[in-house]
Amino acid sequence: MEAVKMTRKVFVCRTIVIAALVMMFQAGSVAAQSPPEVGGLLPEIDLSIPKDPEQRNYLGLTGEGSFKIPQIEAQVVIVEIFSMYCPHCQREAPRVNEFFQLMAKHPKLKDRVKLIGIGIGNSVFEVDVFRKNYKVPFPLFADGDFSIHKILGEVRTPYFIGVKIKDDGGHEVFYSKLGGFEKAGDFLQLMMKLSGLQ
Repeated sequence: MEAVKMTRKVFVCRTIVIAALVMMFQAGSVAAQSPPEVGGLLPEIDLSIPKDPEQRNYLGLTGEGSFKIPQIEAQVVIVEIFSMYCPHCQREAPRVNEFFQLMAKHPKLKDRVKLIGIGIGNSVFEVDVFRKNYKVPFPLFADGDFSIHKILGEVRTPYFIGVKIKDDGGHEVFYSKLGGFEKAGDFLQLMMKLSGLQ
């Protein structure tokens, strides 16, 4: 009888130790996820190729299925991480639209710099509501299950990431920062300077 009790105690202790080790490992793996670092690579993110022909053309994509951000036909891609429920993102929307229009009208930038948005925790329906409410003219993508959010280190919103696409097909993050901007023109100049397009 004593031997059975001792065996049970050993089993329970081992189970607790194993559970604690698993929890520590999981905590470590979550902590390892951090926002993209300047000078580093953007984590691999799969986005659905837009069904809208105009958006596909803007991004330089064809066909169906998924794509990765460095596959966008551009020298620089600016990614806005937003949420339709974020009051800061809502206030920022007109300035981000202005930023897009400035790029689109700039003769040297309109085909070299592209802008996309990723709605963290937002379904396709919610992203469409945000797009319509704020008349967003650039492609927006849904991240309803927070999978992209986790890959990006669970950043708060709005968060902007600048990615430079290299001639050899590689890429490099040149901007990664929480928060919006006050003036679209100043932000455009900053993106040009940091990306080396200026």
